[in-house]
Amino acid sequence: MSKVYWTGSRYTVVVSSPAKIGTTRVLIADDEENQRNGLSNMISGWGFTTETAADGQEALDRLPGFAPHVLLTDLMMPRVDGYELLRRLKSSGSRIPAIVITAFGNIETALSTTHDLGAYWFLEKPIQASVLRLLLERATAQSLLSEETERLQRQLSYQGVLGDLVGNSEAMQEVFSLVRQVAPSKAAVLIIGESGTGKELVARAIHRLSPRHAGPFVAINCAAMPETLMESELFGHEKGAFTGAVERRAGCFELAQDGTLLLDEVAEMPVGTQAKLLRVLEDSRVRRLGGKTENVVDVRVIAATNRIPEEAIRKGLLREDLFYRLNVFGLHLPPLRQRLDDIPFLCEAMLQDLNRKHGCRISGVDNTLLLRLQNHTWPGNVRELRNVLERAAILAGSGVLGQQHLQQGFGGNMSGQRSPVVSMAASMAASTEAGSEGITIPVGSTVAQAEKSLILLTLAHTKNNKTRAAELLGISLKTLFNKLKEYGSSDSET
Repeated sequence: MSKVYWTGSRYTVVVSSPAKIGTTRVLIADDEENQRNGLSNMISGWGFTTETAADGQEALDRLPGFAPHVLLTDLMMPRVDGYELLRRLKSSGSRIPAIVITAFGNIETALSTTHDLGAYWFLEKPIQASVLRLLLERATAQSLLSEETERLQRQLSYQGVLGDLVGNSEAMQEVFSLVRQVAPSKAAVLIIGESGTGKELVARAIHRLSPRHAGPFVAINCAAMPETLMESELFGHEKGAFTGAVERRAGCFELAQDGTLLLDEVAEMPVGTQAKLLRVLEDSRVRRLGGKTENVVDVRVIAATNRIPEEAIRKGLLREDLFYRLNVFGLHLPPLRQRLDDIPFLCEAMLQDLNRKHGCRISGVDNTLLLRLQNHTWPGNVRELRNVLERAAILAGSGVLGQQHLQQGFGGNMSGQRSPVVSMAASMAASTEAGSEGITIPVGSTVAQAEKSLILLTLAHTKNNKTRAAELLGISLKTLFNKLKEYGSSDSET
């Protein structure tokens, strides 16, 4: 049907002769039965597969199942006319070339339909068969070119890039595969991963590859939203619903209509709000705060959390029924320390973006620095890597990044190529020899148990100086407080 050639600077797609197309599909929308049947018979005789619709609404209903390469439509039709049909196709982001036919043609109508509404061409009745056939062949070639380009982009995404996600490791290729599988569906998705691993990027990739890609993508961070405002942000409110509600406001569900809503850090949402959220997910109806009526919403929900769901449920932070409602399709995003082989690819992609952002001319990372980066434990994951590269790029301005561009103290002692956690453990072992309390982690302990022991010992080592402890552990102060809160420590209060 088509071939792809690499010309040295770009891909060129050559579409085969329309006479050999055969399987290309044309949808004909016309309210006059004799007209549409006559067109169908004639176009089928040229080797196209056709389907007909009596008006614009029927054409819209047939689009998903028939997937036409070209749309041939009248303008004056009942229910949904040709103008409205083209408007809806344009607003949905459809790339189907549309050839408009009408008995009421003039220059203004032609300009309106071909330019304002994005029609491919305009024909007046009676139609000349030779002209129509030529237009169909050209429009088909354009449609096939678009299909081939999208296919090529999907093929290229298998080489380590999917949207804004980057990774050639087995773990990330598994993530890419799951994203491609779940994106076309309507299923709710729960993305689980540590902070900084790119959960929102995964959600955006699912949205872009879904049939809802032309709709809005709305994200709300449940951890950053005060409890008093959470319900208003999610469901909206009417004027006067509460003090300060001076006007009606739509919530995130209404703003994401026909698109995707990301509930980031959903386990941080108040339990009472979780119950109301569950109701919305079950019946797809939203009632604004202070409202008397319910609005039907069509929204795909993706949730994300940096917590282990089972632990969050056990601690009463996440409703079990909400978890099962969101976890229709679970997707685990691996931390950067489990895919260190992806760091060269991440560096290349990030530096290209940072060059554009800051006007730098960084050409790459030298091998010594790359080794240093691959021996770091990355507690902040991909977000931390970007921050490190951004600082280094600004400092260097141009050329190749080296170790001299890193912040002092980054990554611990390189002579032994030890991670900060290992170096810290060694220093603590040394302090134990001097009489301080040591740390013992029995074989078979979980990572969470080892992490807890290390955090508590570090606090003891710093005499409960949380700021210093967070620095030694390589985590933010907020993360330290969250961990202490998980452990039920009285030191979790600021």
